[in-house]
Amino acid sequence: MTEENKLITERKKKLEEIKKNHKAYPNSFKKTDYANNLISNHSNSDKESLEKDAINVSVSGRLLTIRNMGNSSFANLHDESGDIQIYLQKKQVGEDSYKLFNNLDLGDIVGINGTLFKTKTNELTINTESIELLSKSLRPLPEKFHGIADIEIKYRQRYLDLMINPETKNLFKVRSKIISAIRNYFINSGYLEVETPMMHMIPGGAAAKPFITHHNSLDLDLYLRIAPELFLKRCIIGGYEKVFEINRSFRNEGLSVKHNPEFTMIEFYCAYENYLFLMELIEKLFENLLGVLEADIKLNYQENIIDFKTPFTKIKFYDAIEKYAVDIDVSRLNDREYIESYCSSQSIKITDDHSIAKAHLDIFEKLVEKQFINPTFVTHYPTEVSPLSRSFDDNPELVERFELFIAGREIANGFSELNDPQEQSKRFKAQSESNDDEKMSYDGDFITALEYGMPPTAGAGIGIDRLIMLFTNSPSIRDVLLFPHMKPKK
Repeated sequence: MTEENKLITERKKKLEEIKKNHKAYPNSFKKTDYANNLISNHSNSDKESLEKDAINVSVSGRLLTIRNMGNSSFANLHDESGDIQIYLQKKQVGEDSYKLFNNLDLGDIVGINGTLFKTKTNELTINTESIELLSKSLRPLPEKFHGIADIEIKYRQRYLDLMINPETKNLFKVRSKIISAIRNYFINSGYLEVETPMMHMIPGGAAAKPFITHHNSLDLDLYLRIAPELFLKRCIIGGYEKVFEINRSFRNEGLSVKHNPEFTMIEFYCAYENYLFLMELIEKLFENLLGVLEADIKLNYQENIIDFKTPFTKIKFYDAIEKYAVDIDVSRLNDREYIESYCSSQSIKITDDHSIAKAHLDIFEKLVEKQFINPTFVTHYPTEVSPLSRSFDDNPELVERFELFIAGREIANGFSELNDPQEQSKRFKAQSESNDDEKMSYDGDFITALEYGMPPTAGAGIGIDRLIMLFTNSPSIRDVLLFPHMKPKK
């Protein structure tokens, strides 16, 4: 039997002993106070005033330390807000309750009624009048002061990480704060929050491999949402002029520090605007987030200092390739033989099915985007790899599109929307006929919707998980997801 199994067995025996005289898992205790509130409100009170006022409190939480001194004991109780010390005397709580306490273990969840006082060391403490076991911890906790060294346990058993590591708990509070700030920013800017389907008849809205599920009653394969774009545009067609959705999307791709198959993003659309408007809006959004978080305009992220001074840098797609792609001859970008040879020299895998434009995009993703540490908008993408974007009137080979890169990662993607149903139909057909496993399908219903007329529109999406990585200085996307996807244990 392992040491852990021995401890579990001992704790189960204690639980059986407790059950003889007490309810094992009661649900009647009423909590009225939190540790941090008590400390902030009463830590400056002197001993005499606390004794005179006899402040009654009811707290509950997990036992993190126990110091038994015979007929009296100290313990530290931890709740969502923080820690507070409790004190028990056998003569005060009674023999039965004190016996109960002696059968408790670190990790047990208890309810305490008592009054506040200060110890000889001037520590605010609860003088316990009654104690109740609310939930038995049958498994021993990780050692508080050593934390969770095993990164696998940290991600697979996030509840343990939250129990032990206050930094982790605070990170997810920051995550919630950021999402709330984003939502409030768009609502205050006149955008309507909407909800669109997560299961689609046709995979679309972005180029990516979909997850497939099956609807039994309809005997129909459905696709988990790659992006909500086409449905949000339907809202614009229907007459809303500003809409947004904070959504979960799914892409059947590998796991990495940058990728999780299930992720959170915001997409937003505004009628009668273009991609230039979106870039200004995103700059203002970042200014707002820095203000909400009370963060400096220069942010430390891993080994970099990122300067969020506006306006952000802007560079065209092919200018970026010319500037940052190693030893590339930009005069031969349309020479397929040369491009294949160049990609081979840079360990960029392309197939016979790769178009020239797709090869250019692969070169950009492999060699160029990692160069953009400070916020940088890359614009003027090839039309062929941007099937939902509006082309420039004076150059149909390029589109009114941008991607925002920070710390070498894509954070946002936006463009002036293509609203010509005939051109959109043509691009859908070209996509559906290609051999690309990330191609978009032909969405006939969306074409029908476009035929009713969509006003000039600009839309963008921002990856919220990657955004939170930036603001919390987290190296991996798994750090900012409460329950990231993991490979099964062997």
